[in-house]
Amino acid sequence: MTDEEDEGSMTLNVGQRVRLAADLRLAGSVTPAEEAAEEWAACAASVALAAGIEGTVERVDEHHRQQSHEVREYLRLKSLLDDFGHQMPPGSRRQLEEQVGALEEQWAAYQRRTLRVTVRVRLDNGFVLDEVPAGAFVSA
Repeated sequence: MTDEEDEGSMTLNVGQRVRLAADLRLAGSVTPAEEAAEEWAACAASVALAAGIEGTVERVDEHHRQQSHEVREYLRLKSLLDDFGHQMPPGSRRQLEEQVGALEEQWAAYQRRTLRVTVRVRLDNGFVLDEVPAGAFVSA
């Protein structure tokens, strides 16, 4: 079972029909799309969207996890061990195995972190939600 399945989320695809899973309240400043923001006085707004509103996925963005130095080093050493370990002298191979073993905890922690997925969805009511966590939607 993957981390995604653990959290109850699903994989969304471009063109898929989806439904908003929970009520949303969008709040922030508003500016017209055709004019420069500097020419318009700041205006605050709030829009509420009810759960159940349907729409179509227009884009899916996967935001990859950042690899630490230890994770990159684990990948490098593990690859070296897998590709050339059988040709190494026993002492060198044992030392490389120990180095890989010392980094396995960081590798496991990296694997447990979830991949952040955001989507752009055009709702049937004309609203477009962009960069919204995929978990905000369920299949329609």
